Amino acid sequence: MPATVAVAFDRSRIVPVLAEGEADRTTHRPVSADDPVRIASISKLVTALGVMRLVDAGKLDLDRDVSHYLGWSLRHPAYPDRSITLRMLLSHQSGLLDGDDLYLIPLGETLQQRLADPRVWDPAHAPGSGWFHYTNLNLPVVASVIEQVTRQRFDVAMRDLVLAPLKLDACFNWGAGCSAGAARRAVVLYRANGAVARDDLRGTFPACPVFTGPDGRCDIWTYTLGSNGALYSPQGGLRIAMRDLARLGQMLARRGNGFLSARAYAELTRPVWRFNGRNGVGENGLADGFFCAYGLALHTIGSGAAGCRDDLFGDGRSRIGHAGDAYGLKSGLWLDPRTGRGLAFFTTAVADDAPTGRSAFFAIEESVVERAGRVPFR
Repeated sequence: MPATVAVAFDRSRIVPVLAEGEADRTTHRPVSADDPVRIASISKLVTALGVMRLVDAGKLDLDRDVSHYLGWSLRHPAYPDRSITLRMLLSHQSGLLDGDDLYLIPLGETLQQRLADPRVWDPAHAPGSGWFHYTNLNLPVVASVIEQVTRQRFDVAMRDLVLAPLKLDACFNWGAGCSAGAARRAVVLYRANGAVARDDLRGTFPACPVFTGPDGRCDIWTYTLGSNGALYSPQGGLRIAMRDLARLGQMLARRGNGFLSARAYAELTRPVWRFNGRNGVGENGLADGFFCAYGLALHTIGSGAAGCRDDLFGDGRSRIGHAGDAYGLKSGLWLDPRTGRGLAFFTTAVADDAPTGRSAFFAIEESVVERAGRVPFR
């Protein structure tokens, strides 16, 4: 049985509603709501929370040319007169592309070197032109900015800005923020054929937490802050348990009260981009109705707009949050901002060619949501 966990929450309560399968098939350890998992692209939303904390502190401006923070000129080679901002990067309107896996930048290489590769730029769309292309590479740029302004490595900055203030036992790429107990409880990610995909830790932290080059060297102590924000995987590398992810959801359900200013919360959650049938594509390069409204690394679903198939819950209600999809895992953090009720979940060992359901989400995600909704929320 795939490992599946779902935790329901509202503004005052957190209730585990599903916990099925094994976190580790070798030891047959049952999975629980307290076991951290690589949550994939929900990490983008958590990175955005760090940005908004820095905006509140007056250290970042969403609409300033990020070249100012990076210390070198970032320009789209086909549109050199256009500046690129944090708002464009977080809303996937920067003109960047992943170029397959070019968003994975190993230790020893720099972000500036990678962004000199023409394959990571969309030649047909200028930054800020209103064109949306969901792109992982946006987040390493954001992470480099965070490192430059905080003078902390990205994982340390995120611990101090987001994870510790919310009292979460969580971390990016098994870096700063996770306890030794978290490593012992890690969920091993398996592919549909049973092969290990990620995090077979055997109870200890990995010897090297970052992506290395062909020589395998992990001399992280030589790293220059701000030179490679991809190292700690700001786009997908957060390890967090569903109970802790639900706590983060509660903060959003409370409109950021005590964590974000009212203005920062409004900026975070307001859709910057809306699908009109011809102005954007997802990570797969298709306009398949999955992305229809997107803010600052925060996805709005259930829009009901023409051409949209984004109603995961099937009830016509608008929700905010983010989905995750990597290494056989499908995940979600979704909440109704009107009622404050939401769900944090993941399921593993999903085949790459798994079918979608009545919506553009995978059928297995719809099944988890439906089964979680049957459990009384008390």
